Amino acid sequence: MTHVRIGLVAVLVGLIAPVGLAQHTKRTRPEAWENLACGGRFMDRFQPMPIRGGLTSDTWGADAVKPRDVTNGIEDREWSYWGGNIVLGDEGKYHLFVCRWREDSPKGHMAWGGSGVVRTVSDSVYGPFRVLKPIGKGHNPEIFRLRDRTYCLYCIGGFYRAATLDGPWERTRLACDPRGRRVIAGLSNLSFARREDGSILMVCRGGGIWISRDGKEPFRQITDGSVYPKVEGRFEDPVLWRTNVQYHLIVNDWYGRIAYHLRSRNGVQWKVDPGEAYLPGIAVYEDGTKSDWYKFERIKVFQDERGRATHANFAVIDCPKREDKASDAHSSKNIVIPLTVGRLLAIVDREKITADTGRIRLHVAAEKGFDPHTDVDVASLRFGAPEEVDFGRGCRPVGTEKDGKDLIVVFDGQSNGLTDDNFAAKLLGRDADGELLFGYARLPWLDDVEPILSTRPLKVTGSRLVIEVENVGQARADAARCEMELRDASGQTVATGSSDVPPLEPYARTDVAFGLKQPLHSGGTYRCTVTLHQNGRRPRAERYDVKPSS
Repeated sequence: MTHVRIGLVAVLVGLIAPVGLAQHTKRTRPEAWENLACGGRFMDRFQPMPIRGGLTSDTWGADAVKPRDVTNGIEDREWSYWGGNIVLGDEGKYHLFVCRWREDSPKGHMAWGGSGVVRTVSDSVYGPFRVLKPIGKGHNPEIFRLRDRTYCLYCIGGFYRAATLDGPWERTRLACDPRGRRVIAGLSNLSFARREDGSILMVCRGGGIWISRDGKEPFRQITDGSVYPKVEGRFEDPVLWRTNVQYHLIVNDWYGRIAYHLRSRNGVQWKVDPGEAYLPGIAVYEDGTKSDWYKFERIKVFQDERGRATHANFAVIDCPKREDKASDAHSSKNIVIPLTVGRLLAIVDREKITADTGRIRLHVAAEKGFDPHTDVDVASLRFGAPEEVDFGRGCRPVGTEKDGKDLIVVFDGQSNGLTDDNFAAKLLGRDADGELLFGYARLPWLDDVEPILSTRPLKVTGSRLVIEVENVGQARADAARCEMELRDASGQTVATGSSDVPPLEPYARTDVAFGLKQPLHSGGTYRCTVTLHQNGRRPRAERYDVKPSS
């Protein structure tokens, strides 16, 4: 199967909106992106879609999306479908939770506000999915499983729980505690990932990160700002997932029709990878036929037992949304696109890799359908910091060793590029057929999980300022130091202080207090910066407004 690498220049054609539609614009890309190696951007992982039911033009849609395989995902002439993700049931079938509304609605696509969520099933991850039963009202659903094996189904306008995929589904509310922070862009279009200890990480539409200890206790906002790229954009449609190496996040700039890929060691602090995560033009069949959908939104991923993303689901539409009218030739559906799956990697030696490291031994595991002894073009491989490897740089291979069915590739340690800012190394190259081969390896000198200290905005109690410090990480936090600075509206510093924080077990909390030499003005607004210092870790600053009451 030939891997498709979409050319950047070709994809950018058509990104300027027709006059009057104002639904998108052309975003300027960093010049460095032009030098990315194949596999340097997430979009390079999209593979051609298999043709399972044949290609037909006897269906709805603009000419740009015909012919197509109507058995991919879910579609029909009666309903418009949108959003949704797939989970594998305990019985071995694939369940897609998707929202829909009648295609003949007088509002056309704008009837999405009255959509309902349905459970669908298929024997294949590609579909076709058939509707089993409606769940209830809601839009843009995402289903996830808790540590106790029960299911949660989030959607705009509803939150449902059930013991099994068969239901019954109980409608409830999603409890959230902003912890005194501003909720960025509202609590909609949420995405979830289960952490190593079974707690649940959540990202909201605006890029705020939230954590719930079990998915039933309230989600508490941890960040005081967005973790999204610091670029012009109108972000939505985040999707969050965790692998055996790291956390991943993709978010879409819907106005610019460009999406970004981010990675994180702990789900709270994120790094933005270069290049587009996806763009219109990625839907290509194995025979080269293209389905040029006008918009790709609501990306979700299907994960294997290691958490690796193997397929991506998209809501797609063949025209601008407001041009999709009742009972016309336009509509929307859910599609499934396969992804190149990252290989299972491990750095053999636990000593910290530095600029002076002579050799790096990388273990490449055999898997079903993958023999590293025969399926890897060793000479093409590069390994090291993603910042280097994504641009064709990094360490070069100097030899190999056999480890049973597995392979150990030995790299010259020069040019590895790894710094204290890295938490994972990347392998990039080609397989024996010339197709993309990649993978990530944890840095073995780093702990699997780590403590994360976070504060609740300070309270003014008489002549004292009190700050609650909580360990929202999954490992015990050693004693730390909390520094505080309070400024008034003019930027003048009115209070500073430093206080010790005792060791904290995961999810434990404590109060630290600071003296106040002069009273704060009632009704005024102050800007507080709290910096948390933990041994061996980069200081973490949190900022928020304080409004003393009378």
